[in-house]
Amino acid sequence: MKPRTLRRVFNYKETRCTITSDSETAIEAAISSIKYHRTQLEEYIRNHPKFFCSLLPIEVSEGPSVAKLMAEAAEKANVGPMAAVAGVLADLAVEAMISKGAKVAVVEDGGEAYAISKRPVDVVLVAGDAPLSRHLGFRLERFPIGVATSSGLFSHALSFGEAEAVTIFAENAGLADAAATAVCNVVRGDDRRKAIERGITKALSIKGVKGVFILYGGLVGKAGQVPKIIKVKN
Repeated sequence: MKPRTLRRVFNYKETRCTITSDSETAIEAAISSIKYHRTQLEEYIRNHPKFFCSLLPIEVSEGPSVAKLMAEAAEKANVGPMAAVAGVLADLAVEAMISKGAKVAVVEDGGEAYAISKRPVDVVLVAGDAPLSRHLGFRLERFPIGVATSSGLFSHALSFGEAEAVTIFAENAGLADAAATAVCNVVRGDDRRKAIERGITKALSIKGVKGVFILYGGLVGKAGQVPKIIKVKN
């Protein structure tokens, strides 16, 4: 009999998550993790406001694990630590799920996801009203893996780029999140091919990034270990 898959949509303040697992206990652990680490982060930001607004890496020598992990990911990608917030929360939640014995542990937080699973996991590319948005996805089969998408056109997050979508595959979601922001920032300009090449070079220069997929002005570029691309049916 095929193992059951449980899915829970969870909202907490600005955090919007979809949690997938084979264990209800693991899902509860993920929810507790997100609440705990968000609270820790909010308290840290109150005492260190520069951490919240900086667009450049900031060293965190003392502080909660969530802030330290965000700072580490931001340092690798050369962006501000808040660029990694959703991804790091997903990473910590999946760790909590695995500690409860989950064989399938996937947390998607605002488009950033971290997955450890005994079976394949499909993720969908979402990039506003771009032609391929919600019609194309990726089949994740090698774990653990972090996935993040940044857009210069269809996102509430700050971006200096112009790509419809930059999707990063990395060793964890915190790094993927920060790297997606960094890469998206350099994909701009009238010469779309050169812009995509610039983005690919930037992505593969970041330690821990495994692959990159870029959609810009109707052109697609990919490099590194990009999972199998799949067609998504509505």
